[in-house]
Amino acid sequence: MKNIISILAILLLTACGQQKPAPEAAENTSTEADVVLLNSKQLKNAAIQTGTIEDQNISGLIRVNGNIDVPPQNMVSISMPLGGYLRSTKLLPGMHVNKGEAIAEMEDQQYIQMQQDYLTIKAKLEFAQREYLRQKELNQSQASSNKVFQQAEAEYKTLRISLGALAEKLSLINIVASKLTERNISRRINLYSPITGFVSKVNVNIGKYVNPSDVLFELVNPTDIHLNLRVFEKDLPSLAIGQKLKAYSNNAPDKKYDCEIILISKDLTADHLAEVHCHFENYDKALIPGLYMNAEIEVSNTRSSTLPEEALVDFEGKQFVFVALSQSKFKMTEVQTGKIESGRIEIKNPEVLKERTIVIRGAYTLLMKLKNKADE
Repeated sequence: MKNIISILAILLLTACGQQKPAPEAAENTSTEADVVLLNSKQLKNAAIQTGTIEDQNISGLIRVNGNIDVPPQNMVSISMPLGGYLRSTKLLPGMHVNKGEAIAEMEDQQYIQMQQDYLTIKAKLEFAQREYLRQKELNQSQASSNKVFQQAEAEYKTLRISLGALAEKLSLINIVASKLTERNISRRINLYSPITGFVSKVNVNIGKYVNPSDVLFELVNPTDIHLNLRVFEKDLPSLAIGQKLKAYSNNAPDKKYDCEIILISKDLTADHLAEVHCHFENYDKALIPGLYMNAEIEVSNTRSSTLPEEALVDFEGKQFVFVALSQSKFKMTEVQTGKIESGRIEIKNPEVLKERTIVIRGAYTLLMKLKNKADE
């Protein structure tokens, strides 16, 4: 009986000696929702690197957009002040025109009537002037009454006023009254371009009758085009007259145009945007009014607390970094970010990271571990 008990004791001791050791603790044993704990193997695979927040000069870059615009003095709407029929034109949108160039020919019977009236009054004025001078001489010698002299004077002045008014009307349709004779009366007149530029719109066709208020053509002088940017209210304090920027289009993002701020609007839209007008330093014919443009405005250097961009992770629309609580324990901490330059980003609340060790490489690995922990 003693032998049987001895054998059972030996078997129990052998079984206990062959029991396997307990495995290493699970990877996330912390109960805190924003803390991740790595075991030695995970820490090695994550290739975590740490650092501290650093102060350095950083210049901000404000990214905005807008459109190419033309000042009012460089845009011209061509109308026919007295109306008429469009007889001919060669204009097409995009066509170049020179100042003083004939761009259309108009026709109407009222042009003939105005020229006839001018020449008729001119002839009457010549007679009235002679009669006025004759009556003046007679009145001075008491050979005629004051009434007759005054009637002659009134007739002369009335005709002179009418002639001057008709001359101004003729000038509206580009007829020089002083050169008008009975031999060059015409039913057709020309419209001339008042600027050198390009045709932006053609609103009429041959044979159409136009009223004085109708716009026949729209011309643009592009030599003074400018960039009209829309800037958020919070960025306005960083801008100043004379500040430089670079603009580019979506079609050619690599082609940058140097610009200078010439005007900052004092009015805000309902979306808290202000207009900032910029001048192109070099004109390019590819820059046409209405073209959508992007712009990058570099603001002045400031001394700021910064971290590498790689140190930050985006989670649920917010920015976070991981602060090392120990060699294998890390706490996710929210930060407020600002300007970015040369791979470093400004931290606007550096006090939460002061004298703390921060993960500057491997932050996204920690974020994935933390998410997996939350899903368990």
